[in-house]
Amino acid sequence: MTAIQTRPRILRRSDAEAVRSLLAQDPVLNCMLESRLAAAPDLDPRRLGGQLWGIDDGLGSSLRAAVFCGGNLIPTGDDLAGLELIAERVSRTSRGCSSIVGASEAVQAVWSVLVPRWGPARAVRQAQPLLVTRARGPVPADPAVRRVRTAELRLFLPAAIAMFTEELGVSPIGADAGAGYRSRVSELIGSGRAFARFDERGRVQFKAEIGVLGSETAQIQGVWVRPDLRGQGIGTAATAAVIEYGLYLAPSVSLYVNDFNLAARRMYDRLGLRESRTLSTVLF
Repeated sequence: MTAIQTRPRILRRSDAEAVRSLLAQDPVLNCMLESRLAAAPDLDPRRLGGQLWGIDDGLGSSLRAAVFCGGNLIPTGDDLAGLELIAERVSRTSRGCSSIVGASEAVQAVWSVLVPRWGPARAVRQAQPLLVTRARGPVPADPAVRRVRTAELRLFLPAAIAMFTEELGVSPIGADAGAGYRSRVSELIGSGRAFARFDERGRVQFKAEIGVLGSETAQIQGVWVRPDLRGQGIGTAATAAVIEYGLYLAPSVSLYVNDFNLAARRMYDRLGLRESRTLSTVLF
């Protein structure tokens, strides 16, 4: 077979099967991209939420690597040289993403190319263990944790904003006065993937969401306990309830955590979550 030119290009409908094969190499790691592909199987950027760049293997039979460029930049594939080539092409455009997230080695490959034009970053989270479980852990689930109802958005939203601000160091209330973030939270509530424990006054004591649902994993995000209640074990039992629900939706439950968050890592270890990969995040 004659070798083809391997220059980065925007992927299109005819590349969908090759993209699926690339993502299937690690479906838990690639669940964010897999969920986007499920919503836009034709790779239409309008439905995908951004452009998906790829680079062929030189034989025209598969992809070496791919990078999604939307609200987040997500590299995938183990061919680091291929990722660098895509990043070099992407670097010629203005930055439109708020973060770069993916396997540590992949993020390092693209960021090393992008940093001269897109840097500096606001923060770089070098090591974020990706934790996975395929079974309920030994901690009993808190029966008070339940799915948030649509009418409870106004009660849930302040806790979601507090979690986002605490975790990322910036508020999600931007130039649009929070309309985009409110819409995203409302979408998660409407899909039955937002969870909370409320006190008798309707205040959120604990919250979390299944932010990404793929064929192989339900990925938990936004785990938060109200500051005055921390250290009492509320988060452990409450997260066990979310894990239990996630295992009804997918064969595994996953999440990623900052390596320096020792309290959270101890909690997740008690819940039976084990490290499978290490991620990195670059924040702008």
